[in-house]
Amino acid sequence: MKILHTESSLGYGGQEMRIVKEAQGMQELGHDVCLLCPEEAQIGKLAQDHGLKVQILPIGKKRLSAIFILSNWLKDNPQDVVNTHSSTDSWLVALASRMLRKRPAIVRTRHISAPITDNFSSRWLYTKSCDHIVTTGEKLRQTLIDVNRYPADHVTSVRTGIDLDYFQPADQQQARHKLGIDQEAFVIGIVATLRSWKGHRYLIRAFKQFSQQSSILLIVGDGPQWDALHTLVDALDLQKRVIFTGRQDNIPEWLNAMDVFCLPSYANEGVPQALMQSQACGIPAITTLNGSINEAVIAGETALIVEAEDSNSILTALEAMHDDRKMRLAMSEAASLNAKRHFSINQMINKMTNIFTAAINKRSHL
Repeated sequence: MKILHTESSLGYGGQEMRIVKEAQGMQELGHDVCLLCPEEAQIGKLAQDHGLKVQILPIGKKRLSAIFILSNWLKDNPQDVVNTHSSTDSWLVALASRMLRKRPAIVRTRHISAPITDNFSSRWLYTKSCDHIVTTGEKLRQTLIDVNRYPADHVTSVRTGIDLDYFQPADQQQARHKLGIDQEAFVIGIVATLRSWKGHRYLIRAFKQFSQQSSILLIVGDGPQWDALHTLVDALDLQKRVIFTGRQDNIPEWLNAMDVFCLPSYANEGVPQALMQSQACGIPAITTLNGSINEAVIAGETALIVEAEDSNSILTALEAMHDDRKMRLAMSEAASLNAKRHFSINQMINKMTNIFTAAINKRSHL
């Protein structure tokens, strides 16, 4: 198969990581895979670093010129299937493909839980212009069927897979020694792009009230909220206890240095990769039920569930995690087992391969 992934987003996070891992897996199976993105997109370098072909085109904005440029490129570089990932590139591919004599199959992956406007243009984009929709969680799929009234056989949930050889439990003391983290501290951590809806500010406010004054909060990642979160930490006089690491590549080491992983997201989540990664490392979690988070954790068994946008709820969970070591150990074992059963990257690649093949067959009979 000739497979093209398109991504107009300039950021870096779980969505971009899934695209690259999926593309890499398909390439290893012998498929001809290429990523198309704007020059400014961070995913371009990430893809190249993983041995993928990258094509730079100006698809970052919905412009008429971009439609013609993309259409000409597709005419010169025919594809069997195009997998779109964000709103802008989905629209550009949908319109550009209309100008081709032979259209590729189009699969739209919907990564987030934000609602889709129920109007004629959106319905055309999702049901007429593409051959299939993929969601990253079953709850997201059900919303498209129940709320947007998309045909059930037009939408499939394919949970993101992770590398279980890379994300696995490791010695906490060794991880802390390597990272320079206090061996005796109770360490709470979050790995996420610094965006408002990830809920960092609610975690920081809960951490301020946490009874264990020698504890440490690790904030791993970067993003638009970097300055605002630093300002909040300064205002709460937490500079000595909150560590901003910036973007890191050695995520398993940071996860294995933690006692508890906390992701208090309140919007836009699919099935967060960071939660899946922390579960694979056997780290008990505190999280909300936003989006399809319940497909990454088992409430009460691998994670404590808190209310969204509620620092007091997070604080109660933090105190419970600290006070009950037996519960943490049980959750750690359950989290690791849950990941081994459900988070394999091979499951994701096999399901996506079947969806691409079906979409191509469907397109060939039109």
